Amino acid sequence: MAVRGWGGSVATAIGIAAGASAAQLGLGYGLGIIAWLPSPNGANEATWVASLAWATWIAATSTIIGAICADRMSASIVDSRDTLTGVLSRGALTVAAAVGALATVALVAIPAREAARADTFTPQTIAAGYAAIGVIVGLLVALWAVASRAVAANVIATASWLWLLAVIAVIDGVATGRGLASAQLGVWQITSDADRYWFRNIYLPGAALTLGSALVIGALAAWPAAKRLDGRVGTAVSGGVGPLLVAAAYFLAAPTLVGIRAEQLSAHLLAPYAVIAGLAGSVLVTAISQRRDARRKDDMALLRWPDEPAPEPETEPETDLERVPVPAQPAGADLEDDAYAPARAYVSDSAPASEPAAASTEPARGQASVATPLWPEQEKKKPKRR
Repeated sequence: MAVRGWGGSVATAIGIAAGASAAQLGLGYGLGIIAWLPSPNGANEATWVASLAWATWIAATSTIIGAICADRMSASIVDSRDTLTGVLSRGALTVAAAVGALATVALVAIPAREAARADTFTPQTIAAGYAAIGVIVGLLVALWAVASRAVAANVIATASWLWLLAVIAVIDGVATGRGLASAQLGVWQITSDADRYWFRNIYLPGAALTLGSALVIGALAAWPAAKRLDGRVGTAVSGGVGPLLVAAAYFLAAPTLVGIRAEQLSAHLLAPYAVIAGLAGSVLVTAISQRRDARRKDDMALLRWPDEPAPEPETEPETDLERVPVPAQPAGADLEDDAYAPARAYVSDSAPASEPAAASTEPARGQASVATPLWPEQEKKKPKRR
């Protein structure tokens, strides 16, 4: 890559990652999804845990999005993808995207100063630390995402779905009179019944939505790469990358599961199973693609010419002459190279009519030889005179 290309690609990675961080945090702050201030209903711990999960996840996804976009926009890197230069270029772009995603640390730490926490006097430091950990996690995943299109597609599709789900949850809260409230990462409590639809701390509608979306996104994101026959290992495990980022954010935000809401507990417990569901979708699509490719190769093998020609199938004779059995010729009755019939089928003019000609078809020296058939036509009988 030229020096000008290096500078442009690195600047692109930094700018896109910083822009993705600002856009996602702006949407979260504007809709009340992320809130560092004390909640009016006293649910301060639940809001704090949800905000930490969102901050960690946004930092990770911003790093991955910046690296993916910069890699796709750099044609020189794409051309040298399988060389050492390509590997180093992708690594440099990933590091540049992580630098750009560090904007999340500042955008999280400044508002988090207003949070009321009894266990610390510097909540902004904790929030900034979680955002920095998210950047590190995103850096590790981005190294894989720029090399595998299936992984990149899964991360982007999962991020789009989670933001859509968060917006729907906020709209539902406003419509039901709850107002703007902090939404959980990947959680939407569809029903308001506190007792029904729950089974051992698992919210059943939320479980169906979480597992079903992970399965569908894992299959759809891996389908184009499976059809292109990209790296099969990367395509098969790509379905679990997006849910894995969510599970990592939940684990870092609340490793002990203390002081969180019931819907948060359900989301924490379902996160590992969402990873398995996403893997199942991508593995299923990869297996189907492999089977179709094997069938196509078998069909192409059948169309090739075999080493030995296959015997022609017997057909029904069309005329009566073809039905007459042909006597077998003796072993010595092979045709000459320039003959159309056995030598015994020709007689010489010098030989008596009753005696067949010699086996050789060469005429006697000095005599003109006219070949006559072995079975000459019989002389026509003269009509009798009356």
